[in-house]
Amino acid sequence: MNGPTELAELLGLVPVRRAGVALLLGSVGLPVIGVVIVGLDIIPVRFAMMHVALLGAAVGMLTGLDPALCGLVACAVAGAGISPLARSPESLSGAMGLLMSLAIAVALLVLAIAGVNASSAFSLLWGSILSVRTQDVIVLAALAVVVPALFWWRRRDLALLLHDRELALVSGVAVQRLTLVLLVLVAVAVAGAIRLTGALLVDALTLLPALAARRLGHSLTSIIFWAIGIGVIVNSVGFLLALALDLPPGPVLVLTAGAVALVAHMIPERRYNSWHVSIH
Repeated sequence: MNGPTELAELLGLVPVRRAGVALLLGSVGLPVIGVVIVGLDIIPVRFAMMHVALLGAAVGMLTGLDPALCGLVACAVAGAGISPLARSPESLSGAMGLLMSLAIAVALLVLAIAGVNASSAFSLLWGSILSVRTQDVIVLAALAVVVPALFWWRRRDLALLLHDRELALVSGVAVQRLTLVLLVLVAVAVAGAIRLTGALLVDALTLLPALAARRLGHSLTSIIFWAIGIGVIVNSVGFLLALALDLPPGPVLVLTAGAVALVAHMIPERRYNSWHVSIH
């Protein structure tokens, strides 16, 4: 366990400060992405993007490009590519299952052709918050601006889409185009979050704050504010706890976010708790 003096010294280190900034930026955009994932009922998307990110990393190793950047680009392209299939959660889930299988197969083939150790590519998926780079912070900063701005600008259309796709269609919402934008943002956000906590613990930054916020909010706007607020608090407390207790940040973040989500679900559900209240 680190005392106040040791904790202050840790916070003075550049990698720790960069990790803290990345977490705070991620606390703004990533929980909102979690709201999209829950609203579109595409929770398996994070597994699909994990495999696509691995494929991108493998291509990067083969070509000599930055594996993390290639993984990010691959996720964005995959998100755009599956959007035409997003006519229903069922069709989209099936498409992501196919994408996941093909991505891991091609990734292993590329790694074999490249002649590199597969563990080097898989290391991208485990993540390490203290290894966050400046370019990772830039991606998270962009998401922190773009994602909330999109929700504020198109909040009525998004509320309709997340509530009922058919209702959004008959109401004149450009469902296909909006879904394309959302899926690309989701894919890029998941790829960006992998660097912080690793693919297996990405829920701490996306889904868990969103699930708690959905329980507490009564409209899409309030759910967004709750998700961001919970994300900021959970990530700040979890990160400081991990440093103070000298524990890996990823699991601590997940446990902290999970505890908040559990407490939120113990609160009696509001009768009118759904996003479509904010349509009017």
